[in-house]
Amino acid sequence: MKLRKVTVFATTALVLSLAATACGSSDKDDSDSGSSGGSKIKIGIKFDQPGLGLKQPDGTYAGFDVDVATYVAGQLGYKPAQIEWVETKSADRENALARGDVKFIAATYSINDERKKKVDFAGPYLLAHQDLLVKKDSTIAKATDLNGKNLCSVTGSTSAQNIHDTIAPKANLRENSGYSECIAALQSGAVDAVTTDDSILAGFAAQDKFKGQFKLAGLKLSNENYGIGVKKGDSATVTKINTALEKMVSSGAWDTAVTKNFGPADYKNEPAPKIGNIVK
Repeated sequence: MKLRKVTVFATTALVLSLAATACGSSDKDDSDSGSSGGSKIKIGIKFDQPGLGLKQPDGTYAGFDVDVATYVAGQLGYKPAQIEWVETKSADRENALARGDVKFIAATYSINDERKKKVDFAGPYLLAHQDLLVKKDSTIAKATDLNGKNLCSVTGSTSAQNIHDTIAPKANLRENSGYSECIAALQSGAVDAVTTDDSILAGFAAQDKFKGQFKLAGLKLSNENYGIGVKKGDSATVTKINTALEKMVSSGAWDTAVTKNFGPADYKNEPAPKIGNIVK
């Protein structure tokens, strides 16, 4: 009788032990956006912005945001092969973080007070400005030169409205669904200028098919501080990312990434901003 009880207890203990081991193994395998050292990490980027975040025909990803995110992930303990890139369009960035779809987002994510109510930011890692992209031989040198000219931006763009409503009200504003259409219109001569962040414009201009055709006007019509978005309240991850960004800047990797992705467009970038200085 005693022997039977011991056997039952031993069998029960063995089953519980195996169950615990199995659960522990499953948790590690399913780690996709949690602590460093997991099997993979999900990072949000844009898929359609040359020079910043672009999904290429071969399925790989390239751009300044991609390089920054890859460096940060490396400092968090993840190799490039462990990164799962997730497309996060502008309208869904806050929701993607709240749902836990991604660990962080690097996608031309300008820091502002309204967004800071919903997410936390690390960085900023790039200071961009609203600018104009024009043809290489264009005489447009300032925003007021757009009066009477054809200007292109995307539908609902605050950049276009900023110029059209306050700086050059006589500009003929043309709105398209995407910047690729605006760039094509500029190339054909249908418009005289395209406006948005200078980093985005430089990324398009740096494409092989456009090299030597366009130039940035070099205007600074607004300040756009790009930050890395993190789920609200995750201060530990913000601190880790800021440390990684500081190392990227001090090591020279930040400058290398800027030259690699924007150099062909003669992009006159600002120096790396002070990491951790979250401003409007």
